[in-house]
Amino acid sequence: MEVLDLARWQFGITTVYHFLMVPLTIGLSLLVACMQTAWVRTGDRRYYAMTKFWGKLLLINFAMGVVTGIVQEFQFGLTWSAYSRFVGDVFGAPLAMEGLVAFFVESTFLGLWIFGWDRLPKKVHLACVWAFSLATIASAYFILAANSWMQHPVGVELVDGRARLTSIWAVLTNNTVLAAFPHTIFGAFMVAAAFLVAIAAWHLWRKSDEEPVWRSSLKLGTWVGVVAFAGVAVTGDFQGKLMFEQQPMKMAAAEALCHTEQPASFSVFAIGDLTRSDCESVKNVTVPALLSFLAHNDFTSEVKGIDELVPLYQEKYGTNYPVDPQLGELSGKPIDYVPVLPVTYWGFRLMIGFGGISVATGVLALWLTRGGRVPRGRWFPIAALASVATPFLANSAGWIFTEMGRQPFVVVPNPSGVDGVWMFTARAVSSSTVGEVLTSLISLTLVYGVLAVVEGFLIRRYVRAGVAGVLPPAPPPDAEKTDALAFAY
Repeated sequence: MEVLDLARWQFGITTVYHFLMVPLTIGLSLLVACMQTAWVRTGDRRYYAMTKFWGKLLLINFAMGVVTGIVQEFQFGLTWSAYSRFVGDVFGAPLAMEGLVAFFVESTFLGLWIFGWDRLPKKVHLACVWAFSLATIASAYFILAANSWMQHPVGVELVDGRARLTSIWAVLTNNTVLAAFPHTIFGAFMVAAAFLVAIAAWHLWRKSDEEPVWRSSLKLGTWVGVVAFAGVAVTGDFQGKLMFEQQPMKMAAAEALCHTEQPASFSVFAIGDLTRSDCESVKNVTVPALLSFLAHNDFTSEVKGIDELVPLYQEKYGTNYPVDPQLGELSGKPIDYVPVLPVTYWGFRLMIGFGGISVATGVLALWLTRGGRVPRGRWFPIAALASVATPFLANSAGWIFTEMGRQPFVVVPNPSGVDGVWMFTARAVSSSTVGEVLTSLISLTLVYGVLAVVEGFLIRRYVRAGVAGVLPPAPPPDAEKTDALAFAY
């Protein structure tokens, strides 16, 4: 194996693992803030119990997210030092904002929220959880701004072979991040909603003493999930249209569109050998003209295929890699501008398919709980628990498609933008040895595996304990204050 292959595997494993925690933290933090708001406004113990229970699970997930997230930035210097030198002037600003502004606010107000239950006034304590949840969203925005710059470089100029920042405002208002951010946030709400639905359905099936808590959680999760899916669909359409403009090869690969079509059909399902970029053996089940509409809002427009795009890329960015020992086996070899078709094609469909399964479960839950009903059959909690993985898988498939679909670039050229501000992935890797990268790959994978076991154990423990695991027994009717129930984490 080459250093490049190992470095990509390492970054892919750690990033996908970390991103399992991120959307749950983003979505659940806002929902917990809403639960506590309902409790402060109504004094209803049900909302208080919901806040404490779901807040406990939020804290476990957040802690694991922090631990795994720290490694992400270290990897830029560990295995991608050439990339870090190229984009350091640009990435410094959004990553500093994320660390010094968003994460600082997150950690500060999260600490106040954890330890302030019986020490701060109710409204001040409520403000803390809102500050934490909004800072979590702000953190996501800064990270997405950095990633979106890699997909569509703006606000820079090329100076001495490096990208130099000329406008942080252009980076933060990049149309790519303006499309990716709402899509990601709605996806996070789908994850949190499925999490609520699965756990609440299981407790309802067990006939817990806290039925109002689980029924309210189930209803909240189902409505949030359905609305979030609609948001994902709308923002995904806008994001897809931008990709057709900014990264036409990625979208052609997502459709296994090897030949230019006018109008272009949307592929629902493909049978054949997708590893061949000529697609000669591939048979598609298609919806006529739909791809043209998705690309340009026009059922008659042309969509360029891989065979027409490759020469355009070769003319702009070269036909062969430079002769350079640091490029390893790619030195002087022809550049393959076509992403791995099976990954992009099926990744795109798995993202949509898993999202559809998740929202179908939510719609089913709405039907089963209509008119005050409570689903009692065993099949529903089993289905809900099984489907809790689907939005996580949809998010992961979407990110894998986004990142692998831009290969062979780590910084994708802006088709109408700055000359020279792009970078091949093969040129971004550090001057490390195979043994060094293999050691870090194995070590990080093992550590992350242990962390997965730890988080799974903690989540399972508190889920099974239910409300009783985070609250003492309900107070007698003559208790003076609901605040007497406060229980510090």
